[in-house]
Amino acid sequence: MESRVLILAPHGRDAQVIATVLQGASIRSMVCPDAPCLLAELENSAATAIVTEEVLGRGLDQALRQYLVQQPAWSDFPFVVLTTRRASRRSAQAAASLQALGNVVLLERPVHPETLVSAVQSALRARARQYASRRHLADIEAAKQTVEQLNAALETRIAERTSDLAGANDLLMREIAEKERIQNKVVQSQKLEAIGRLTGGIAHDFNNLLHAVSLNLQLITRLGTDARTTDFARRAKESVDRGARLTAQLLSFARAQSLLPRMQDVNALVSNLRELIEVSVGSKVQVHMELAKGEAWALLDGAQLEMALLNMAVNSRDAMPDGGQLTIRTKVLPPADGHSAPRVHISVQDTGCGIPEALQAKVFDPFFTTKGDGEGTGLGLSQVYGFARQSGGSAEIHSVEGEGTTVSLQFPQVAQDPQDTAQGQANNGNGAANGHGEKRVELLVVEDDEAVRQGIAEGLRLLKYSVREACDGEAGLRELRRNKPDLVMVDYLMPGMNGAEFIIAARDLYPQIPVLVATGYADMAEVERLVGAQSILKKPFDLETLNAAVGAELARRRG
Repeated sequence: MESRVLILAPHGRDAQVIATVLQGASIRSMVCPDAPCLLAELENSAATAIVTEEVLGRGLDQALRQYLVQQPAWSDFPFVVLTTRRASRRSAQAAASLQALGNVVLLERPVHPETLVSAVQSALRARARQYASRRHLADIEAAKQTVEQLNAALETRIAERTSDLAGANDLLMREIAEKERIQNKVVQSQKLEAIGRLTGGIAHDFNNLLHAVSLNLQLITRLGTDARTTDFARRAKESVDRGARLTAQLLSFARAQSLLPRMQDVNALVSNLRELIEVSVGSKVQVHMELAKGEAWALLDGAQLEMALLNMAVNSRDAMPDGGQLTIRTKVLPPADGHSAPRVHISVQDTGCGIPEALQAKVFDPFFTTKGDGEGTGLGLSQVYGFARQSGGSAEIHSVEGEGTTVSLQFPQVAQDPQDTAQGQANNGNGAANGHGEKRVELLVVEDDEAVRQGIAEGLRLLKYSVREACDGEAGLRELRRNKPDLVMVDYLMPGMNGAEFIIAARDLYPQIPVLVATGYADMAEVERLVGAQSILKKPFDLETLNAAVGAELARRRG
């Protein structure tokens, strides 16, 4: 179809002659009887068309121009027009009609067959080149679409790969950040551990100094006859007691210590802590205390409760950078909410910025902090929670953003102060030993600090005990081999053999010998496993406490 030649020559036998000539040259052709037939066949495809000039003047030229306007870009359809010999030039309108056909060859009749064949073959070659251009354009378009598809697929793969790389990079950055956070926590923990060891050693020595001063002041008070001297000693003793409290609080901050539960009047403990809290929170924060009426006794470690209250007070201060109000309350709650006994309730309330509700469930988690980078260890409230739970109590938090935070502790209430019981036991024990002319109770004091050792020995002698002294563990073992005492009182930190090692060696000699550990060292877990928490006496202590502890230990061993 695309290689055929259309012929429109309606007059005479022109169409048949042209078809015969082309057939002789092996050129395929088709004769169209009229113009509509030619236009229809052009739509079906053809290589060229031979038309006579006279049919163009009947409106065919307009129809052909419309066809030529609509042909694709690669097409420039060739026409061979057989013209009539003229004596003069064509009119301008006739010339314009011919030129409008574009790719046209004019052959004047009569035409030699060879000329006609040559013109038609030229038109066919031109059309063949147009077909080749069409194929090239189709190939180019197909290649373009293929390239576009490949580009789209490549861009998709690049986007996917970029997304994967971005995800991997985000994961890597998060892992790096988490690693740095953990490393910082480890470094901070190591710093705290180093500070704890340093502080523990310093506090131990400081406790020894306070202890020697305290015992000697008590001896002056008991033996002195001058009221003025006694008053001086009393005031000095009060200062020593304040120093002892500060040292105990310093030890509590420095390291986690094993709990030494004692009966504590929570009201008195909170009241004694007021001065330190006011110094810790600064002048911008107003401290108020609302204490329960009467006494509120609980069995807990007083130093740990002080540490907990200080931690909560410092947290409240940090939540109120522009100042505010800090209220510490104590009260006794009746049995309720599944509790069969009354509870001592302690709360620390501030008017700070508050904690978002979403974070309140995490505040007791170790290493969780709401403070900025580099501030806080995230251990304060977790230690408070652990202390409360270990003491048989509970810790809760309630906070509203923009209004403030309240941290509450609850502990089981106990009925009486065991100091009375211990004192009674001590008095009963001493009376039994000394009231009927029996042999006086003999104690061995093992202490490396001479001033402390002499102070304890003189105090015990004043309390009617018989005392032997040893300056270290080896000397203590020699005294034990020489004669068994009724009770051994030993320090923990000593050169050479420490207190725990001495206790093990002493019980190899006398398995049931009573031992009382008197020390200012913070972490007594090792000794507590050997002798029990009730057999540890924390320095500095007064003569009454010493007497009660010795009497209680002797009574416990007799029982």
